[in-house]
Amino acid sequence: MRERQAAMPFIFVTVLLDMLGIGIIIPVLPQLVTTMYGGSYSEGASIFGWFIAAYALMQFIFAPILGNLSDAYGRRPIILASLMGAGLDYLLMAFAPNLKWLFVGRAIAGITGANITAANAYIADVSPPEQRARNFGLIGACFGVGFILGPALGGLLGNYGLRMPFIAAAILNLCNWLYGFIVLPESLPKENRRPFSLANANAFAALKALNRYPVVLGLTAVIALERLAHDSLPATWVLYTTYRFKWTPFDNGLSLALVGVMFASISAGLTGKLVGWLGERKAIIFALSVGAVTFLCYGLAPKGWMMYAAIVLGSIGGIAVPAIQSLITKMTPATEQGAVQGVISSIQSLAAIVGPLMATNLFAYFTSSNAPAHLPGAAFVVSSILVAVGVFLAIRSARTAPA
Repeated sequence: MRERQAAMPFIFVTVLLDMLGIGIIIPVLPQLVTTMYGGSYSEGASIFGWFIAAYALMQFIFAPILGNLSDAYGRRPIILASLMGAGLDYLLMAFAPNLKWLFVGRAIAGITGANITAANAYIADVSPPEQRARNFGLIGACFGVGFILGPALGGLLGNYGLRMPFIAAAILNLCNWLYGFIVLPESLPKENRRPFSLANANAFAALKALNRYPVVLGLTAVIALERLAHDSLPATWVLYTTYRFKWTPFDNGLSLALVGVMFASISAGLTGKLVGWLGERKAIIFALSVGAVTFLCYGLAPKGWMMYAAIVLGSIGGIAVPAIQSLITKMTPATEQGAVQGVISSIQSLAAIVGPLMATNLFAYFTSSNAPAHLPGAAFVVSSILVAVGVFLAIRSARTAPA
């Protein structure tokens, strides 16, 4: 029991480093890509888009593979191997001699970042059912803290060279690998393991397999809708606030920092209490309803200060996904936790590709002269509709779930 208690902080730190590794290079990667490309800033920006897509695509492909591997060989070797791979990969990017090697490194980062599947499965293995929502909420808090600290640290280190953030990310991951090698016990007993099958280790095959668990399939669809809606925020927030409210970079930075602070605070401090009080089913429906209202407020807010009020309100919606994940783990056999978490991660990665494209195109169309109505916040209005559909789907799916 002491070993497992020691392992929980390690899992949280691992997820934090995943997000920190993404955030720490945000301030420097666009400029590094543009510099290595040798073209104009606009041309470099278009090339940078491929770096974003490659990362998300690799996560989509490899999340179910790592999840299934963790079901077959245990969580520990998958988590440790991905940490070692991430550390070496950041070194590769730090010393990449040209754009091709930098692109290869970013693709590998997407593969190693898919270790969130094994981390989530580890949480499901070692957490009592009544504490799973709280622990998944703490995972969300790690994402929020990483979203705050990563870009700030990357911007600071970027002053000493565009490649310094990559070196820092490598050191952090390799130190965490060494720590995990010493303290991380295995969480999956051998009797709960199942053979690895490459034919089943992809998102489409795993989704088909989820037909055996209709409630899990329905809740997975809810996560897909929520993530598709959520990805409109990072893609169009600055475009929208600058266009509509004439916000400066400082205003946008302040608002995004508030998003991270509120998300981390709610995930760490309120998720377990709310889910314990309401139960997973009611908590999911309540949080998704708050999310739908929040997106509508974003899209229709006439004054800039209202965006800050909506951020505070919308942070409560952050308990939805941890509550859904907790309920899914209760409906999933112990032998398939990794596979199901892999499906969820793949769907979230796919949404990370489709969501920004959808949101930016909606913004571009509804701010153009060809639009039937001038609606800069169209992406947020559509996101509100997607989450509202998720509410009805959650009500239907959770009807037969355990109380």
